[in-house]
Amino acid sequence: MKIAVCVKQVPDTETRVRIAPDGKGIVESDVNWIASPYDEFAIEEALRIKESKGGGEVVVVSVGPDRVQSTLRNGLAMGADSALHLKDAAFDGLDPLGTARVLAAAIKGLGADLVLTGQQGVGGDHSQIPGLLAELLDLPQVTMAVKIELGEGKARVEREVEGAHEVWETSLPAVISAQKGLNEPRYASLKGIMASKKKPLEVKDAAALGLDAAALAPRSAVAAMELPPARQAVRMIEGDADTQVKELLRLLHEEAKVI
Repeated sequence: MKIAVCVKQVPDTETRVRIAPDGKGIVESDVNWIASPYDEFAIEEALRIKESKGGGEVVVVSVGPDRVQSTLRNGLAMGADSALHLKDAAFDGLDPLGTARVLAAAIKGLGADLVLTGQQGVGGDHSQIPGLLAELLDLPQVTMAVKIELGEGKARVEREVEGAHEVWETSLPAVISAQKGLNEPRYASLKGIMASKKKPLEVKDAAALGLDAAALAPRSAVAAMELPPARQAVRMIEGDADTQVKELLRLLHEEAKVI
């Protein structure tokens, strides 16, 4: 079985971001870049499927500049067999639809039996890629998977919905997006890190994918970006419990004006 895993490189969730001078992006020079945590669930699931079947191939795929290769190498160190880096000046500033077009063009050439993605790429948090990718590949999709069981030419997927779980069955190939709870991603071992340096990492541009740069022009753009307002300092209320409750109610009524 051949499994393609789509990975997005994002700022570390612990990074303190700064808005760029143009107000439309972030300052990237001091950012630590990692794989989106949801995509790590997808990589781990692909590796577990391969291991359970006693063989197969896992290919990690990502769109982006040169720095994306560090994230792809981490996927290889975890245990993926090969990586595909989609890089072209035409891919700069893609919106979700453009990104999905690039990924779909690459995956069509892989002949994958299963396509795994994260539920969303933290950062943009659009949550659109799985659905767009399934549409462009003309494949069924199941989102927010917390359990995947594969049968002969089909998959049984448990997914989260508000207050409950659903169980879906789908034919393969299919696009399935990973939710937190699907698994616990492994850490790359020293042996895996050393082995990753010898694994194939192919780079393809728009021409190699048969894509017209004009067709990738974004249909949406960031107009402005700003940090959330700073939180006020915590106010401690002195006194015993009765005094604290009375003062809290007064503050909520007179200052916060919420009661």
